[in-house]
Amino acid sequence: MWIANAERARTLEHRTECEYGIATSVLIERAGMAIFDALRQLMPDSGRVAVFCGKGHNGCDGLVAARIAHERGYRVEVIMGCEEAELVDLTRRQFEMCRAAGLQISFPNDGCWCRRLEQISQKDVIIDALLGIGAQREVHGSVKIAIQSINRSGVPVISVDVPSGICCDTGEELGESIWALRTITFGMAKPFLFQGIGLEHAGFWTVSEIGFPQPLLTEPTEARMLDSEWVASLLPERLKASHKGDNGHVLIVAGSKWMRGAATLAAKAAFAAGAGLVTVAGISSVCDAVAANIPEALLLPLPEENGVVIEEAADEILRYQHKFTSALIGPGLSVEPSVHSFLGRLFKSLTIPAVIDADAITCVANGIALPATDCVLTPHPGEMSRLLHASIAEVQADRFRTVDHAVGEYKQCILLKGPYSIVGEAGQPKLVNSTGNPGQASAGMGDVLGGMIATLLAQDIPGYYAAGCGMFWHGAAADICAELIGPIGYKASDVAGALPQARARIVSSCNEF
Repeated sequence: MWIANAERARTLEHRTECEYGIATSVLIERAGMAIFDALRQLMPDSGRVAVFCGKGHNGCDGLVAARIAHERGYRVEVIMGCEEAELVDLTRRQFEMCRAAGLQISFPNDGCWCRRLEQISQKDVIIDALLGIGAQREVHGSVKIAIQSINRSGVPVISVDVPSGICCDTGEELGESIWALRTITFGMAKPFLFQGIGLEHAGFWTVSEIGFPQPLLTEPTEARMLDSEWVASLLPERLKASHKGDNGHVLIVAGSKWMRGAATLAAKAAFAAGAGLVTVAGISSVCDAVAANIPEALLLPLPEENGVVIEEAADEILRYQHKFTSALIGPGLSVEPSVHSFLGRLFKSLTIPAVIDADAITCVANGIALPATDCVLTPHPGEMSRLLHASIAEVQADRFRTVDHAVGEYKQCILLKGPYSIVGEAGQPKLVNSTGNPGQASAGMGDVLGGMIATLLAQDIPGYYAAGCGMFWHGAAADICAELIGPIGYKASDVAGALPQARARIVSSCNEF
């Protein structure tokens, strides 16, 4: 599914009318029916509904839904966030139809408007159609008062296209915003669903196509949300006659005396993702931990001092790098001065594709030049803030723009982790993940993801596609853990263990996720 920003969404509506002859008024009727369907799912039988409408097309959609609900026997009250004189033409037309149908409609200058706001806690459902995708300025006046009243009411809210007070393109709050139980958006998914406060305030969301022509919905935009069909088409098949050497040899450079488990988790994930061979290069205590937990792994002990690798350890890796087909570098290495020197020396001569993760990212942020080979950088928001010398708040304010900035700065594939992780690469649409759950917010998840992506790189999947497939697959495995173990409390090692089952689901059923 392609993702449309506000400008693209407006263009979609305009082109639908100009190129396909489908009037905006027809789309509005279909949008109203889609809103009513969402209402009926929450409240199948007749109930008490308050519909809040603004002056523009978003309010127009709400008025259509109010009229349909009224005709179907629901007890509907319409509360406007603007005065009658402010209504745009299409909205005015729907307002007149609602009034003719006998609907009770109040405007802010009516004497009863404030009293109706005080009474909305008695409603069963509220429909929020105050502000649409064009809202960019801080909310004020009657709209702000209405939003505050809705949030105080405790009544479940269905938001139309975007929760009022949320910026469509960034997901940031415009002073005040609706906290919706359900958001129904039209045509395509929007950026606010994946970032900022919008990510939380949208609640459970769905996309209704409402009759937009398919050729317009399938035109590429700047970003797309991944699905199992896209991932399944890229995951490599295992040939009947294949042997371990055909399935990639992953090098994992990880660990220190403080974090010996990172290498073990990454190696477990690499094997579970289908790597034919995995070699862990690390200090002796890290190698011992790997040997105790993963007897299948090969080991490359590295020289150390005070529990971390030293600069000369790079020569040991480079001597054998012709044996490897990809690398994961960074988990648990630490950022001691000797690690900086080690990575600087290693990166100068590294020729295999690599995942740069964790402490290696911090070293890059501190000035270590990336290898000349293809790389995938996998920062979480804190690491991204270091890469871009910005605050975490600035990174998270617009994650799509942040990824573009990082791609431009480092000229490599970037995977910004978090809810709805985003992959970016120059000249390619951004990829947005659609799997995963909050249970992944625990230690070691990034190590598992790094091992998976390194495995896909080792199997000749280009970095951009390896990162996209890896994050989707990783989230799908976490979803299995949430089903089988519980939504909170499963571990990164559980996710690694679920990878084969998740892969089987993705490949066998493109509709599973």
